[in-house]
Amino acid sequence: MPQTTLFRSEEMSLIQLYIPSEIAQPTVAELGELGLIQFRDLNPDVNAFQRAFVGEIRRYDEMERHLRFFETQITKSDIPVRPLTGINARVRNAQEVDDLEDKIREHERRISQMNSSYETLQKRYLELTEARHVLKETAVYFEEAVSRQDNIRHSFDEPSAPLLDQDVEQGGSGGGNVGGGESQPMTLGFVTGVITRSKMQTFERILWRALRGNLYLNYAEIDEPITDPETDEVLEKNVFIIFAHGKEILNKIRKISESLGATLYPVDDSSDKRQEHYREVNARIDDLNSVLQNTNNARRAELLSIADDLTSWITLIKKEKAIYHTMNLFNYDANRKCLIAEGWCPTNDINPIQQALRTATEESGSTVPTILHELRTSKEPPTYHRVNKFTSGFQEIVDAYGVARYREVNPGLFTIITFPFLFAVMFGDFGHGIMVTLFALYLVIFEKKLANGKSKGEIFEMFFGGRYIILLMGLFSIYTGLIYNDIFSRAMHLAPSGWQLVEDPSKPDKLIGQQTGVYAIGVDPAWHGAENFLLFTNSYKMKMSIILGVIQMSFGIFLSIFNYVHFKKTLSIWAEFIPQILFMQCIFGYLCFTIIYKWSIPWYEPNASGNPRVSPPGLLNLLIYMFLQPGHVDKENELYSGQGTVQLALLGVAVICIPWMLFTKPLILRHENNEHGGAVVAEEMHEEEEFDFGEVMIHQVIHTIEFCLGCISNTASYLRLWALSLAHAQLSTVLYDMTLKSTIHPKGVLGVILLIITALLWFILTVGILLLMEGLSAFLHALRLHWVEFNNKFYEGSGRKFIPFSFKHIFKDSDDD
Repeated sequence: MPQTTLFRSEEMSLIQLYIPSEIAQPTVAELGELGLIQFRDLNPDVNAFQRAFVGEIRRYDEMERHLRFFETQITKSDIPVRPLTGINARVRNAQEVDDLEDKIREHERRISQMNSSYETLQKRYLELTEARHVLKETAVYFEEAVSRQDNIRHSFDEPSAPLLDQDVEQGGSGGGNVGGGESQPMTLGFVTGVITRSKMQTFERILWRALRGNLYLNYAEIDEPITDPETDEVLEKNVFIIFAHGKEILNKIRKISESLGATLYPVDDSSDKRQEHYREVNARIDDLNSVLQNTNNARRAELLSIADDLTSWITLIKKEKAIYHTMNLFNYDANRKCLIAEGWCPTNDINPIQQALRTATEESGSTVPTILHELRTSKEPPTYHRVNKFTSGFQEIVDAYGVARYREVNPGLFTIITFPFLFAVMFGDFGHGIMVTLFALYLVIFEKKLANGKSKGEIFEMFFGGRYIILLMGLFSIYTGLIYNDIFSRAMHLAPSGWQLVEDPSKPDKLIGQQTGVYAIGVDPAWHGAENFLLFTNSYKMKMSIILGVIQMSFGIFLSIFNYVHFKKTLSIWAEFIPQILFMQCIFGYLCFTIIYKWSIPWYEPNASGNPRVSPPGLLNLLIYMFLQPGHVDKENELYSGQGTVQLALLGVAVICIPWMLFTKPLILRHENNEHGGAVVAEEMHEEEEFDFGEVMIHQVIHTIEFCLGCISNTASYLRLWALSLAHAQLSTVLYDMTLKSTIHPKGVLGVILLIITALLWFILTVGILLLMEGLSAFLHALRLHWVEFNNKFYEGSGRKFIPFSFKHIFKDSDDD
């Protein structure tokens, strides 16, 4: 019978499957839907490219590449994709997969062809659009150039232009000539084109310096946005026209223009030809617009048909790839014509696995069933903790520290209570706890809606994943806030106070508190107005932190017994557990006893003889002098009669525990190794290596020093419960005093307005500082107390997590990516 315990991992079994080759794919698919087997790699020495089903995987990789291309095109075209309800899509047979592959390839061919045609048409459309603007804008400059050509020519004829001395030919060869008259000594050439607006200033500066001012440039901005067909980026461009003379100068202008990414367009110098060209370009643009529209409509229709099936295709191909990746882990038995698989599964789930194998065999119509049998093995299985949506968050906290060793005590069960409680000790405030609880309840009540909705960011996903942790943190904070009697740093009067104010006999004008009873629950609200309130809460919370810490650490030491019993380390029970718990209780357990004993005595009330009691002794000095002066206690520092004898006995036991932990286990292991040839040692140490006394001794010395010093440092570490609680309460008080305190009793309309403003400011600062920042701080400190102070008493965390072959996990990881 499988062993089940409340706080251990599931018992695991190593199973072997003999799967007939003809039903291997549907069988593995059925097991993937079930998600209960972690398959072992039976071909660890075989290269990934030499495995049996690498060809099929490459085939699906290619199909997946096509689907990513479709997804990109659909997203770019802003087309909605029909979602898939569930992931239990049926596995296709070979013929259906072939048909799907042909269909995907045909879609890819048509989309690529239309994309290519569309891009070519867009490039042509861009060229025609720019040419139209060039023709339109330069017409004005040609008329201006003709009217001013004498002035321009005169500036070019200046002797201070040495570049013109080398020009033998006259006129321009790239754009045309402007000018007339038989007595004209030379003609002007020109270059026209389009350039990006951001480069215009650089373009103009380079031309001026390269040509030494021997040019006449004009440009105009294109008001129509122009889209680059290759990048789909909207560009702002300018039309330019440059007048100059000389072939070499014009060639230099062209080279400079092209080097800066400008596009040059030839323009005729005849006005009639320019107008005719302009009408021709407009007609071609109209025709091209019609063709572009038709191409775009056809491409969109093709993408719409793909969008209906894209999600189901992606799901199918991912599942098929996962199936063949898993089948690559199997061995092939040529004689039996079957695949041999091995894997770990929970022992309690073997029956559902057998049922899934029978289902796969029946649906495939095969007469040869898959055979399953359990294997005996000495290998350590992976660790599997069965969790639900409530416990999964707490288990993740533990697994982040380290996955439990197989069948090791799992701290996750206890973390469900201890983690939110320690958080609440630091975060205790009735009002803040209600706010945290309401937020968590929103996440819990609407969890289905929020889980199925679109991703709202990584931070929100973290809050949503830990919604049940936050819920318990809020509920525990309400409880601790009730104990502290804090609601937004104010006191709650839930019952009659146990104190009343009376006149001080020594100072008639001063009031002092006189106790008349005991408050029903938590801290009496009368303390909130007292001068020594901070001293009282400091002492109370500091001592409470030590008590809680010693209780949790002692509980962790007791949990180590379960590990020792399960792993058959009986020697460790009385060679480690007993001295550890004695050492802890003789020092820090005794400290907790003195704290509670001191609380139980009314020190300031008259004793039996009618005289007032002496002042209570300081517990810090008590603990210090317990080590410095063993067996001796000063009368004024005595807490109870016979205290010195008790402390001497406890200290003696604690001192004896140190060599007990240090030498007992190594010496007995050496004796057992010599007597029994290492059999008992191998069982106790869980090692197959040869026994080495020196190594065991060093390990035990480190373990003993770590435990003894850790008891001191870990106990001190729990004082963070006091420090964080004090900081939270003081921050809440300061925030109230700086915002609401002066406006809480409004007078008139102005007072109400100020109250609304300060209340809004108080709420924002409360959420931002006290709930988020302080809450995160308390969360991290509670996490540290569990990881370091609690877990190190019993938790090894050296296991490996059970990761079954599951389509659900595969698609979840894919969605996260």
